[in-house]
Amino acid sequence: MKPLGPIPPGFGAVDGELCIGDVPVSALVARAGGTPLFVYSAEMIRRRVADLRQAMPDSLAIHYAIKANPYQPILQLLSELIDGFDIASGGELTMVRAAGIDPALVSFAGPGKRDSELEAAIAAGVTLNLESEGEAERALVISGRLGITPKLAIRVNPDFDLKGSGMKMGGGAKPFGVDAERVPALAKRIIAAGAEWRGFHIFAGSQALDADAIAETQAQTLGLAARLADASGAVLPHCNLGGGFGIPYFPGDEVLDIASIGARLGKQFASLPPELADTKFCIELGRYLVGEAGVYLTRIIDRKISHGEVFLVVDGGLHHQLAASGNFGTVVRRNYPSAIASRFGAAVEEEASIVGCLCTPLDRLAEKGGFPRADVGDIAAIFCAGAYGASASPAAFLGQGPALEMLV
Repeated sequence: MKPLGPIPPGFGAVDGELCIGDVPVSALVARAGGTPLFVYSAEMIRRRVADLRQAMPDSLAIHYAIKANPYQPILQLLSELIDGFDIASGGELTMVRAAGIDPALVSFAGPGKRDSELEAAIAAGVTLNLESEGEAERALVISGRLGITPKLAIRVNPDFDLKGSGMKMGGGAKPFGVDAERVPALAKRIIAAGAEWRGFHIFAGSQALDADAIAETQAQTLGLAARLADASGAVLPHCNLGGGFGIPYFPGDEVLDIASIGARLGKQFASLPPELADTKFCIELGRYLVGEAGVYLTRIIDRKISHGEVFLVVDGGLHHQLAASGNFGTVVRRNYPSAIASRFGAAVEEEASIVGCLCTPLDRLAEKGGFPRADVGDIAAIFCAGAYGASASPAAFLGQGPALEMLV
């Protein structure tokens, strides 16, 4: 049998059935109108933010990168809990505005911003994290035409990356940000043009579980911010320290020690160099805030045996949970946390693979895992589905369409 990833804490059972927010999944499925269904726990999100607040320095703001999950009820919930939102497209700007979020709390990063996106962001009062000198010039031209003072920051491509991160966003040649050595000249150009100078966005990597690596990267980021601020000759009003906080997906993954990260960052804040004395800092997190709070529920529609192997065929698949299938950036496929929700906590009785309804061998949500016996009508659960699930998967593939979603 291939091991399954660790199920996040906070999930219980009633009469042998998985519960989310104290409600059995069968009742949630009935309420939603069927499967496949993403269910997100509001209480788990609240608890995650509260734990993070307790661990981090009081002066550190918390931002949410909505690319992790832009579901409107989650955005509205987080608007009550955190300090800002980070977007990466004009479409995401529309989403945050539809959720009633003040554009003044929003920053916009990402390469390849179209002129129409720049114009919408400038008009709304969003902070632009500029990815290149060319983008800066386009933003200045557009703001001049609109007669609006733009809020401009620079996304820095640092000369280091986050060790052990799932995706390295900095160091070396990257499509993201302005190479560190070119940042001071661009900052001077922005300030001289009369823009509202908003500082730096420095993001070195994501999905790291090593607290020492994250703390070291934060220290390097503060050092780089101080050097660039000094070279730019201007007060640095704000610095986004990036994120990188990971969650356990796979067998052997350990829970991130945020208390250690917060303690070390607090010591850094207590001895900041003069260049950063008046700077406000934030971290930008996505999956860490919402990933473990989500469960993907999908009903078994066929049980079949082929060459002695058991296949549990479900009505969902990689078109909703691309990452769980192993096709979202992983090199070696490993099993996400998975369970038979209708027999949650029951003893392992067989080796089985949970496979989707798509006509491709890539559509495997769990491969040769140990499960209690499951039959047609039972519900399978894929955990850690709160981030990079519904909105990061090819829902239109083979005409299958999107999954249902609910926040409970």
